[in-house]
Amino acid sequence: MAWVLDLDGVVWLGDEPIPGAADAVALLQSSGQRVAFVTNNSYTRRSSVIEKLARHGIDAADLVFTSAMAAASLIDPGTRVMVCAGPGVVEELHRRGCETIDASDEGAADWGAEVVVVGFHRTFDYQRMRIASTAVRDGARLVGTNTDSTYPTPTGPIPGAGSILASIVTASGSQPDLAGKPHDPMARMVSSVVGPDGIVVGDRADTDGAFAVRMGYRFGLVLSGVTAAADLPTDPPADLIADDLLSLVHATLSGSEVGL
Repeated sequence: MAWVLDLDGVVWLGDEPIPGAADAVALLQSSGQRVAFVTNNSYTRRSSVIEKLARHGIDAADLVFTSAMAAASLIDPGTRVMVCAGPGVVEELHRRGCETIDASDEGAADWGAEVVVVGFHRTFDYQRMRIASTAVRDGARLVGTNTDSTYPTPTGPIPGAGSILASIVTASGSQPDLAGKPHDPMARMVSSVVGPDGIVVGDRADTDGAFAVRMGYRFGLVLSGVTAAADLPTDPPADLIADDLLSLVHATLSGSEVGL
């Protein structure tokens, strides 16, 4: 069986490890489970995600999927892409064979972008919103890495890619093609590698839970990220609920699963 794990709110909060997460992954791997890591955080390069997992004591075995990868899969090689996102998106677009320009670069407004990709980045400002939304109004296709409104951090939620994307949607009047969890591009990419049977573990129902439904997997909800016990029940409902990943793994492997 495959275990598809979210990262932010499941394995770590920002740079802080969630206690027991590394032990949980090691336990799954040692018991013969296939473990993949799927994140809607498009900012970080995939190689950096693998390195960060290693620093946290987790061997990813190259089974890391990001929403930047899913977004790039929607775009044909050679396409001229305006990037309103972070370095993870730029890297995947270059790997795909696309030309890129940052929405804040001089001349971006006159570059003739065919696609605008929007994802999480901490340098988003009015100029990027203006240039990116103008490109979309002028005919560029809009692609969003994901619609997560927030990301969990040790000090609380911060605005996510969905909040940035919402401003571009509002300013351009156009709806985006969506790439990351819970949408088809990510589901196709992950299922083609890990197979049709498994469990998605995440900290939010609107992305991880809906992703599990789309994948045909069970949904394991952990309360170590965005969702708290006071938010239960969720929609879609969780098949399994635990305080954190290690508790969920112990309960599942021992047959004492807890759900609603």
